[in-house]
Amino acid sequence: MVRTPLTPEERERGERLGRLLRAARGDRSMAEVAARAGISPETLRKIETGRAPTPAFFTVAALAGTLGLSMDELAGQCALVPV
Repeated sequence: MVRTPLTPEERERGERLGRLLRAARGDRSMAEVAARAGISPETLRKIETGRAPTPAFFTVAALAGTLGLSMDELAGQCALVPV
C-alpha cells in the first residue's frame, strides 16, 4: 500500500498532538503511560516526537483516557489553523 505524502499542515498537526501528549504525561514515564494505554513505549515515542503524525483514533483515545484529556480538547488544540 502506498501512502499519500503528508502535507506540511498535517505534519504540524501531528507535532502539536505530540507536544500536548508529552506535556500531559508530565513526570510519568513513557513506559508507564504506554502500558496503561495498551500501546508500546516506541509507539508513544513516535507520536510524541511527531514521527507518527497520524496515529489511529483508538490509540489517541486510549492515550487521552490515560492522561485525563478529553477528545474534544485534543481535537480543538490539534485542529489545522486557517492561514
